[in-house]
Amino acid sequence: MTTHHTRSTTLAALAALTLPLALGLIAPLAHADDMSKPFGPACSSVPKDGAGSFSGMADDPVATAASNNPALSTLVTAVKKAGLVDTLNKAENLTVFAPTNDAFAKVHKADLDKVLADKEQLTKILTYHAVDGKIAPDKLSDGKFKTLEGSDLTTSGSNESYKVNDMANVVCGNVKTSNATVYIIDSVLMPKM
Repeated sequence: MTTHHTRSTTLAALAALTLPLALGLIAPLAHADDMSKPFGPACSSVPKDGAGSFSGMADDPVATAASNNPALSTLVTAVKKAGLVDTLNKAENLTVFAPTNDAFAKVHKADLDKVLADKEQLTKILTYHAVDGKIAPDKLSDGKFKTLEGSDLTTSGSNESYKVNDMANVVCGNVKTSNATVYIIDSVLMPKM
């Protein structure tokens, strides 16, 4: 009986030692699932609840969802001026690279005002930020995608660090709306004019 008791105690001790090991092996798998969630330094500024939160944006089409995010108000103004709200909201399965207000602030004010006043040029620039189909983060590592404007944009990077056209950083990626996947970026992309 003593041998049986000692063996049970030894097995219990081994189990106690292997549990943390097993949990350590499970942790990397949990991290892989995290890529299904939004990622990036600017994601922390997204409201935790309400229409502008990640769950709130997931319920709305992309232009409406963007209008609920205060960091995208300049983009929303541009989309309205170009008359693209319905086009974006009614589209199925888009990927949108959405410049922040700070991204638009990098553009010289006179140039920005000129573009905002030219509906044709504004439409060309804005549709260059959208791609048909929902692009998952793992497709961004070395990607080339045809935009709705008609020319290509490229993506590069890995893990949670991606660039678009080698110049714009994804600051909050993999944001879901009801009809799009959004990658919020820190620079305005410019198609060849």
